[in-house]
Amino acid sequence: MNKPQVPDFLKNIRVVLARPSHPGNIGSAARAMKTMGLTKLYLVEPKTFPSPEADTLASGAVDVLEAAAVTSTLAEALAGVTVACALTSRRRELTTPLSTPRELAPDLIARAAAGEQVALVFGNETFGLSIDEVEQCNRLMTIPGNPDYFSLNLAMAVQVLSYELFSHVDVGVDYLKTGAEAATHEEVDGFYGHLDETLETIGYYRRRNGERLMRRLKTLFNRAQLQREEIDILRGMLKQMQRSAGEASGTRSDPGEADENA
Repeated sequence: MNKPQVPDFLKNIRVVLARPSHPGNIGSAARAMKTMGLTKLYLVEPKTFPSPEADTLASGAVDVLEAAAVTSTLAEALAGVTVACALTSRRRELTTPLSTPRELAPDLIARAAAGEQVALVFGNETFGLSIDEVEQCNRLMTIPGNPDYFSLNLAMAVQVLSYELFSHVDVGVDYLKTGAEAATHEEVDGFYGHLDETLETIGYYRRRNGERLMRRLKTLFNRAQLQREEIDILRGMLKQMQRSAGEASGTRSDPGEADENA
């Protein structure tokens, strides 16, 4: 199966990092973004950028860093945006409703698909977003977590939000599944005959109800929905069992012959 294409409208979603202090977080955020199909990165007054450390932690997402827009104010980074989501984990005296990424993601994806510009705004690693920066946004978002310990690295937060958005995009994982062929009725039936013969050869039916046992084994293998390759593996095992049983019986002395030669 061919790999699905990431929808082009994800380019309408930008990640805005306000005053990031650590270049490693910028690189890790770029990697998190690209993994989820996001490519538009805006940096507001980054302390250190560009940086070799950012490039290293971006891994294969250096292209996102190279295309990043650097601005001196958040207002510049939000130019043309219709929906700006401020990420915060602090209680604030604001009238804007507080939502989770899962609650907002469907609407954000729908707006981006309709051609609107959407921004996810993250604050400084130590101080987060200022009141003024939050007030420039029209959505307030927080990632739920353990009330007794909640400490997300900046790049981790970018990854969580990017994933929530991508989970609402119609890009499945079927292309990762192997294209194995299911075994035909004849192939499965041939395996059952081979299995029955082998169990008889190795003496497994001795003091057992062979017919009842085979019914149970067929039920077991039918649940497995055997593939052709698996049938080949199983029948190869059965052949080896029969071969080993034959060799063992050929080398074992017959008790009658031993008495005659004694």
